[in-house]
Amino acid sequence: MEKRTTAVNTESPAPFSCRYTPRIPELLVHLNCSIALSTYQAGKLIIISAKDENTLVQLPRHFNKVMGIAEDPGHTKLALACKDEVIVFANSPGLAYSYPKAPQRYDSLYMPRLTYHTGPLDIHDLNYGRDGSLYAVNTLFSCIISLDDNYSFTPLWMPPFIDKLVSEDRCHLNGMAMKDGKPKYVTCFNTGNEFQSWRNNIPGGGVVIDMESNEIIADDLEMPHSPGIFGNDLYLLLSAKGELIKVDVKTGKYDTVLRLDGFLRGMSLYKDYLFIGVSRLRKNTSAFAELPIVKKARYAGIYVVHLPTGSIAGQLSYLNSLEEIYDIHILPGKRRPNILNTLTASYKEGLSTPKASFWAKKE
Repeated sequence: MEKRTTAVNTESPAPFSCRYTPRIPELLVHLNCSIALSTYQAGKLIIISAKDENTLVQLPRHFNKVMGIAEDPGHTKLALACKDEVIVFANSPGLAYSYPKAPQRYDSLYMPRLTYHTGPLDIHDLNYGRDGSLYAVNTLFSCIISLDDNYSFTPLWMPPFIDKLVSEDRCHLNGMAMKDGKPKYVTCFNTGNEFQSWRNNIPGGGVVIDMESNEIIADDLEMPHSPGIFGNDLYLLLSAKGELIKVDVKTGKYDTVLRLDGFLRGMSLYKDYLFIGVSRLRKNTSAFAELPIVKKARYAGIYVVHLPTGSIAGQLSYLNSLEEIYDIHILPGKRRPNILNTLTASYKEGLSTPKASFWAKKE
């Protein structure tokens, strides 16, 4: 009698192993773009690109508690909000082409060129304005700020119910939607005016505020995150319910576009496709452990939604290493981007001028 045996792979999967539907690499090729996601839990910025129409490749880079991702209007700079700094990167196609470790593999290479030493502000959303100004949500101080080389931050706006600038994370201000190149709408978890008062009413009590009028245009929301204006409509995520919603800014009412299993946070629209981050929250996360959505969230990853129809076009799920995603950003026109952090010396060897680029020769 023939004896058959089955090989069992006892090795653990590689870090950041993931599975994805076939449509994901096809879409990235068709759209000519890559995905950047931030995970403060794993301390990584991960760039996801299509090697071809069947295969994805990932490039994880370590950054300390990376949160918001911003790209300038000219698509030449990238800014990352980290634990106590905001790092600005400039894209150098020339350095990418001659990258010593993999020549002619990458079409873009983000090099660190400037750091704002902000201190630990717990910056969440980050956006470039039309004029190149860098705006951020300063969650610790409950305000919207601008960044420059004069101060740790310059306060621009506070919710009307916050009575003073103080480092108490009173309402958990987190999201910022841009309109006409300036911050327009913000999201926060409640309207409290005391130290971390947002923790007293989880998950309800969230609001959307119009910064120009100082009016609350929607309330009683379940942990709102990641507002964005797509066309003329305001969309945001109700993280505690796993919902993508469209808000009527005149009435405050909203329509649910779709429901997903997971704690939704981070989204980026490119053409007709909306890329949404989903997290598998850790059970020891005190603020979120009792949310009903935690039991449904099995994997962290990305949903791709065809926004005109509200249908799911693809999904990517991580099998290990990554549980919580903060931000998602699409890098248009970049099929295979790379980025260097400042933790190794290699970034110092990439030299660029307005007309040329060089890799320093090692002695």
